[in-house]
Amino acid sequence: MRREFYFQDDRSNKFWYIELEGNRCTAFNGRVGAQPRSTEKTFESDAKARSYCDAQIASKLKSGYVEGQPPDYAAPDWASMAMSETVFWRLIGLLNWKKSDDDEAIVAPVRKALAKMSVADIEGFASLLAEKLHALDTRAHAKNSVEGGDDAYISGDIFLYARCCVVANGQAFYDKVLADPLQMPKDLDFESLLYLADEAYEAKTGKEFEFSTAVDYETGMNLAGWPKE
Repeated sequence: MRREFYFQDDRSNKFWYIELEGNRCTAFNGRVGAQPRSTEKTFESDAKARSYCDAQIASKLKSGYVEGQPPDYAAPDWASMAMSETVFWRLIGLLNWKKSDDDEAIVAPVRKALAKMSVADIEGFASLLAEKLHALDTRAHAKNSVEGGDDAYISGDIFLYARCCVVANGQAFYDKVLADPLQMPKDLDFESLLYLADEAYEAKTGKEFEFSTAVDYETGMNLAGWPKE
């Protein structure tokens, strides 16, 4: 038995296939067009090998792989795109979380793509980010961003960086947290997101980014989110 799968998005064009022969299971993976890497496992019985094979397939499907041969792939042409809600989230999707211990490496793919876009688009990215951070700036979200809730001290800067973490985790997670402050992650932050537009603009122009967004994302500036008690 052999089953083939592929995964394509704005960063990846990968294949994965698995072969089952009796009690031996061999998986192959790599970038489309590259030499595959293989991993072979031998089990005590055919049944255990099949169970393992089925579990691997289920895991790949859950992570977004599609069964079949990969169609033609074209890398995104960021220079031809105009900033929009959809493009903003596509850029956020470029964050490389495989480099979880290196913020610079995490944001590098986004900065590179954003720098290919126009100055107006870089400003649009900054504006959309500010709007999303501003929307999360509420007392309810703040108290759920740290252990201790109402009794905990909440640093304005740390809460801002926590809101960055929410945006950095993508649209689905952002929408969930925005709708339900109880879903706010505790004691997590991603400050580096704040500087992406600045860095992309500097990479593109060699100049300092002096753009001011229409809304202020600093903690406490969403007055509707911090009603007087």
